[in-house]
Amino acid sequence: MSKPFSWPTRVYYEDTDAGGVVYYANYLRFMERARTEWLRAVGVEHDQLRAEHGIIFVVVSAEIQFQSPAKFNDALEVSVSVTQVKNASMTFAQDVTRDDELLCRATVRAGTVDSATFKPRRLPTHVKQAML
Repeated sequence: MSKPFSWPTRVYYEDTDAGGVVYYANYLRFMERARTEWLRAVGVEHDQLRAEHGIIFVVVSAEIQFQSPAKFNDALEVSVSVTQVKNASMTFAQDVTRDDELLCRATVRAGTVDSATFKPRRLPTHVKQAML
């Protein structure tokens, strides 16, 4: 649906567990950062969306499949691709790779809610169009 986006990151010591590999929950952090950078790349900033429209994004669900571990100092690429945009939600396909080797794949669904009430709110038209 959207043009694929890729964000480079590196594994820091703080990202690893006692076994020296990336702690599984940190893949979610990598993906969140990549979605933020993707949003910025399409011209939408989280803080502006909140200030101008009173809307924030919330993750509704995440399904993750782990293939191979990332380790300290690995250079990773985290991809973001929008697979569906509805009035108040969007679905992303995200991969984490190292040198073209798939390490982790996820489907993440996010919704838009009112920043004060946390009730669902429609995406502004310009934001929805930017995501496509």
